[in-house]
Parts: sequence; structure tokens; C-alpha cells
Amino acid sequence: MKVNVKKLDQDAKMPAYSSNFAAGADLYALEGAEIGAGETKFLHTGIAIELPEGTVGLVYARSGLASKQDLAPANKVGVIDCDYRGEIIVAMHNHGRETRTVLAGDRIAQLVIAPYYTAEFEEAETLSNTVRGVGGFGSTGK
Repeated sequence: MKVNVKKLDQDAKMPAYSSNFAAGADLYALEGAEIGAGETKFLHTGIAIELPEGTVGLVYARSGLASKQDLAPANKVGVIDCDYRGEIIVAMHNHGRETRTVLAGDRIAQLVIAPYYTAEFEEAETLSNTVRGVGGFGSTGK
């Protein structure tokens, strides 16, 4: 699948897969930033994309950045609709106790492109029964 990417800044880096079977393409910081403990900063990527109709761009944390630097997207998973043409900006949150530095060109998140369904919601008086029923929040485990 080909995806059109527009560089909004000459220093922007194109999304790139780190291995042959990577599901997520790395997104890169356009500029450096310091993110204090408990702080969220909006990190620009300098790119906009044209996702194919019927797909969504999901912006996830990079596992190493999250586990070693305490940095992850503030909204946990960013959603880029296929009709959005603006800049991809990552709201990065520092979950740690120390200020963290992001440098221009650092990999800050990963973009997974996936198909989606659009539902037609109908109000119902009842729902079908299942073995699980209404159990939630850990009800199936011990």
C-alpha cells in the first residue's frame, strides 16, 4: 500500500520501518524539547499524510522510549482519521520523575495503519446472552 506523505518542513523525516516485519513505522521529532516530570508537550513531526480510505493511523508509544525514558503519547493511542490532512503532532507525556530530553530527529512514536469498520448503531431493548455476561474489569481471571 502506498501512502502519500507531505513534508511540511525541509528537516522533517519520513516515517520509516525499523525492520522487515515491523508493524509500526517510526515517527520522528522535528525539533528538540525538554519534557519535565509529569509534563506533556506537543512534539511536531513536520509531516502530514494521506491515508487510504477505510484505514486509520494509530500512533503508539515506542516500547524502548516508554520503558527506559518514561515517555509515551499522552492519549495512549493517537487516532489519525483518513480524511485528516494536518500535521501529525505527538502529545508526549513524561510519566517519570526526571526531566527528559528529546532531540530533533529522535524516534518518538510509531504509526500503525489499520483498516476499520464504521458501525450503524441501533438502540436495542435487550442484548444477546453470553457466558461472560456483564462481568468486566478482571472478572474472567483470578
